[in-house]
Amino acid sequence: MVKVAVTGAAGRMGLRILHFLNQAQDINIVGATEAPGHSAIGSDAGTVSGEGEIGVAITSDLSQASADADVIVDFTSPSATLKNAELAKSAGKSMVIGTTGFTDEERDRLNELAESFPCVFAPNMSIGVNVMFEITKKLASILGDEYDIEIVEAHHKLKADSPSGTALRLGEAAAEGLGWDFQNTARFERHGRIGERGDKEIGLQSVRGGDTVGEHTVMFFGDGERLELTHRATNRDNFAKGVVRAVRWIYDKSPGLYTMKDVLEL
Repeated sequence: MVKVAVTGAAGRMGLRILHFLNQAQDINIVGATEAPGHSAIGSDAGTVSGEGEIGVAITSDLSQASADADVIVDFTSPSATLKNAELAKSAGKSMVIGTTGFTDEERDRLNELAESFPCVFAPNMSIGVNVMFEITKKLASILGDEYDIEIVEAHHKLKADSPSGTALRLGEAAAEGLGWDFQNTARFERHGRIGERGDKEIGLQSVRGGDTVGEHTVMFFGDGERLELTHRATNRDNFAKGVVRAVRWIYDKSPGLYTMKDVLEL
């Protein structure tokens, strides 16, 4: 039985993660947290997620919530995730992290911390999206630099980071397929009289509105044709199901940073 503590338990993702973890016969939820002052603190995590009482009260203290846990599931914010990762390192816990919006410095710090504990870190836990990463890389390598690549993503109006972590990973996958340095080829906005599109450029554009769960399209523009690869999430269940697979996979692994590619053996 894998014992799990869930951070951000009353958030949009946290609630679905609690639901699917609770459905798993081989997983036991032993802790749940929310930010200090959150209205859900003190409530039963199962009740909050609509499962009925499971005997786990939501707290703001992760060290308390994860005391008996094998794995910490984290969908919070970059600063909170790094603090939680420091706890995982000191307490010898595994982690599954789906937080996005890290700066390069924060990402480097997470990489450093994860050398000391087993960690799955992925901008998107969806099985379909992770297959899309691999297909994007393959298509880019086949089509080559004669095709212009543009990535468009859409999310709900409350999303804090832009572009999405998924869009950035798609851009990285395309760059890998072409043998390019993504940081030197990514173009995040176009405005005004900027001249022609560069030959070595991967464009990323963001759309925000309503309750859009997540849509990502990679477009390969050739002369006389366009190939589009699209993933649309209609709810958050596909992400939460991926989390369950990651939890099962990571808890007995050696320290190090892993991705959903490792979990899915792609």
